[in-house]
Amino acid sequence: MAVVGTGLIGTSVALAASWQGVTVFLSDRNPVAARTAAALGAGVAEPPPGPVDLAVLAMPPSQVGDSLVELQDRKLAHCYTDVASVKSGAERVVLSDAPEPFRFIGGHPMAGREWSGPLAARGDLLRGRTWALTPSPLTSALALERALELVSLCGAVPVVTRSATHDGAVALTSHVPHLVASLMAARLRDSTVGMRRFAGPGVRDVTRIARGDSQLWGDILQSNASSVVGVVRELQADLGRLVTALDALAEDGADRAEGMQVLVDVLDRGIAGVEQISGGPAGTAPVGGGAPGERARAWVAVKERPGELARLLEALGDQVVAETMGIDADGASGLVARFDVAAEAVDPLLRHLRAGGWESGRE
Repeated sequence: MAVVGTGLIGTSVALAASWQGVTVFLSDRNPVAARTAAALGAGVAEPPPGPVDLAVLAMPPSQVGDSLVELQDRKLAHCYTDVASVKSGAERVVLSDAPEPFRFIGGHPMAGREWSGPLAARGDLLRGRTWALTPSPLTSALALERALELVSLCGAVPVVTRSATHDGAVALTSHVPHLVASLMAARLRDSTVGMRRFAGPGVRDVTRIARGDSQLWGDILQSNASSVVGVVRELQADLGRLVTALDALAEDGADRAEGMQVLVDVLDRGIAGVEQISGGPAGTAPVGGGAPGERARAWVAVKERPGELARLLEALGDQVVAETMGIDADGASGLVARFDVAAEAVDPLLRHLRAGGWESGRE
């Protein structure tokens, strides 16, 4: 396998593959980055002796299409994929300019960190994460098979979709959230030094991802601008209504009740939105073979004795967020814990619980 681009994601992919015994040939425009990845154990910083089974292009979205054309001219690999977070632009270039477009399939592992470069890489970074695969109309079955093998090597969960569908989804779930984090963090730039004493976990959670490399994120956002701008316009409309409501609440006029109604509506819609992605740690992908996003309801009987509920939470691990769990009385002698879990994860989870002696089932 070859990895072209040894930043955070490229090196993480190479580490995961190397741990599984795959020989990985590393390259980067910055030779020191490739040598650093090799020193981490991600592979060897040298060209392969001949075409490899799969080449992974780990570079900004705007570079993928032209780089693929160049690499195919050099016969680097039998099949190619990429890990960029925007798919449509590269697919258009591949279909129009690549010598062998059938050898390429777009890919995007839904994982990252606020830090960049090979030293930020982790071999388990992609484990359990969704990995979008976006075959074009010309993608061969072999290219899809090789990409699925890579996803499996990294312990990720494949989701096959269209490029345009992917780009619209990540505009909402990844690209605009990064912009919002940056806008909020920018408000802090000119704050007084004393303001740091009031910076609790809330503002740190909201602004954490604003550390991301500005050049890379500029490339991502311009590559997906047509999808991002629609979400930003919706935010702009909400912010306009919110400013009007807060102006009314700051005064003692008759519009305070209407302002409060608008404010509570914004907060309630936010709660409803969070519930759409709740049920596990942010970014985790369910394990198993169901349709992504579907939820199932499960229950577990809990004996009412000290420490029993804590023992259940330990058994559930990160599949369930404790704060979302419901607890009901089960007669006079016990409790019943009820919770939502990813539909494809519920059966393996229930088997795990029953093996540990927990009475449990689906609702």
